[in-house]
Parts: sequence; structure tokens; C-alpha cells
Amino acid sequence: MLEHGGNLRDAAAGFNRPLAQWLDLSTGINPRHYPVPPLAPNAWHRLPEASAELVEAAQACYDAPRMLPVAGTQAVIQALPRLRPRAQVIVAAPSYAEHAYCWTQAGHAVREIPYDRLARNIEEADVVVVCNPNNPTGERIAPQVLLGWAESLAARGGWLIVDEAFADTTPEISVVRWTDRPGLIVFRSVGKFFGLAGLRLGFVAAHERLLLELAEYLGPWSVCGPAQDIGDAALRDTQWQQATRKQLVHDGERLHHLLAAYGIHASGTALFQWWPEPQPEVFKEHMARNGIWVRLFPDKARGIRLGLPGNETDWQRLQEALAAWTSQKGSK
Repeated sequence: MLEHGGNLRDAAAGFNRPLAQWLDLSTGINPRHYPVPPLAPNAWHRLPEASAELVEAAQACYDAPRMLPVAGTQAVIQALPRLRPRAQVIVAAPSYAEHAYCWTQAGHAVREIPYDRLARNIEEADVVVVCNPNNPTGERIAPQVLLGWAESLAARGGWLIVDEAFADTTPEISVVRWTDRPGLIVFRSVGKFFGLAGLRLGFVAAHERLLLELAEYLGPWSVCGPAQDIGDAALRDTQWQQATRKQLVHDGERLHHLLAAYGIHASGTALFQWWPEPQPEVFKEHMARNGIWVRLFPDKARGIRLGLPGNETDWQRLQEALAAWTSQKGSK
């Protein structure tokens, strides 16, 4: 399996530091998660029947015409390549690695193309996959551009897949409301913005025929009952969403300015910052020695991604580690 952020047990074992002593900034997950409501007494007893209420809540929250709940967007990332014959696939790069990996594993011809060269390669593809905003760089593509690509691909039976896992703080860039059109597929995640990654709940928005085919492929009971109940509550809590969106934008700007104060010119989203670090392995080692776990991109991206600290103690801890890193570089 590919390596991802959040592998804190590996950090604890590798650096001989107990789990409780780590500050995990290796993911882009909201550190202040949605307050999970109490579950019904029979929540773990009943089979998880499909919840029409959850679908309605998701469609209202994301402004989507149709949505299918899935056990985290990872489930649909793995499933969709199995629903097409061998295709020419373009994945924006650098990007969430599971996209290219899953299409390759399913036998498709996959090319990873930098964001700034995507437009000139659309006509060569049957399927195009982009994260918008991008993970890990934070790059964005305007909705009008994406809709143009989707129309071009759909005209020849192709797909445009847009992973909007980090779009909750920038809803203006979403194309989910247009997913009633054939060929446009959008993923949304409860894990990042709501901070409920352990819930394993996501949604795919697409044309009705494709959603039916996908539901048939995934089979019954794909999302557990407690995840449906908690997700329904979170998606309907507009007051929490508005306050959280404002807080995350503020914290994202704070992280950006903190990094800049130590000579790091980063880009990203409200939930993370990324930069092409010349010494990513050395930086990761330094931060780990200070009990801070970060996300290293060692190959094509060659950079570092940092998530948000969750409280003032964590912010201070990060600042001290960055100051020590700057001092260490300056002494060489």
C-alpha cells in the first residue's frame, strides 16, 4: 500500500517516543472535529439500511443534484477504474497518489501531467482526474475550465473526475452542482473539513446511471449505521459549518504567515500548507526529533505538507521547532 499521512504509530516506533507526546501535522484533517452526538442504543445492532435522510442532507449541504454515500472516498477511488474498459487516463500531478495508483492497478494507461500542462492534453484522454483544490499544492482550477473539460470528455464517452475533498472552505470553486451532466464525477469527504476521518464517510456525485452502477458494484451495507447517523447530524449543522469555515480560513492564513516568518514560502488551503523543500528528509527528521510529525513527499513533489495545530500550545510548539530549524540551517 502507498504511504499516507496519519501513520503516527510508525513515528512513535521509529523515534521511540510515546504516541501521547506527538503533535501530528501530517494530515490535512481539521484538528477541531465535529462534536459527535450520542448514538441510538441500537446503532450497532441493526444492519445499516440506506438512509434517504443522509442523502438529502448531503445534497443540501453540497448543493448537489444526486449523491451516493460511500465508505470514504477511497472506496470510490478504488471502484471507478473497475467500471471502465482499458482507458487513457491523465491524473494531475503532483496529486493524491491513490488516484494514479488505482487506475494503474486496474490496467489502464496512466500519465501524470503537471497542472499547467493539463489543458493541452485533455483531447488525448478518456479519463482526467484532478483534485480541486489540489492535494498537496493547493492549486485551483476555475469551475468554468473544469466544465469545459467535462463537456469535451463527455462528448466521446469520457469522464472528468474532480476530487473536492478540500473544497469545503472554498465552495465557490466546486462543480458539484453540475453533476447531473454525463461524464462529470465529483467526490466530497466528511473526513477533512468535519475532522471525522475515522468515520470513513464520503460521497460521490454523478449522473444517475453511473451512481446506480457504482452502488451495484459496491454492494449492500457499504456505509455503517453509526457513520450514517453522525454524518447526517454534521451535514445538517449549518451553524457549526459556518463558524468552522471562518475559523479554518483564519488558521490557514496564520500557518501561512508563520511559515513565511521563517523563510518558507508555502501554498495550500485553509487546512494545510505545502512547499517544495530542498531538504525534505532532513526537515522531516528535524521535526520528528521535536515530536512533530509532518508529511514528506519524496518523489515527484519533493516537498513538505503541514496541517493545522489545534491549540495555542501546539502553535507554540511548532513555532519553536521552526525557529530551531532556521537556526540550524543558518549555522551551516
